[in-house]
Amino acid sequence: MRILSSLCLLFITTLMPAGMAIAENADVQHEGIVITVNINTADATEIATMLKGISDKKAQDIISYRKEHGKFKDIESLKQVKGIGQAIIDKNKDRIQL
Repeated sequence: MRILSSLCLLFITTLMPAGMAIAENADVQHEGIVITVNINTADATEIATMLKGISDKKAQDIISYRKEHGKFKDIESLKQVKGIGQAIIDKNKDRIQL
């Protein structure tokens, strides 16, 4: 039992940090594929799923704004949508396409 405990401790202290780093990187990139979303063509589900900090409601608000005002001209124009601020844009600047 003591050997099993020692092996578990060894695993946690040496291999877990490496696994955590991989998980953090998987958030942005998975197997060489960078996550991007075209906010002028994506549906609400895609926007909510692929962008950080965007709820289903905010994603629907983006779609509604786009239908009413036309395509977004630049990423900064997302701030015209209620509930979307600079922090959301900064979190997703590498993910958003036009």
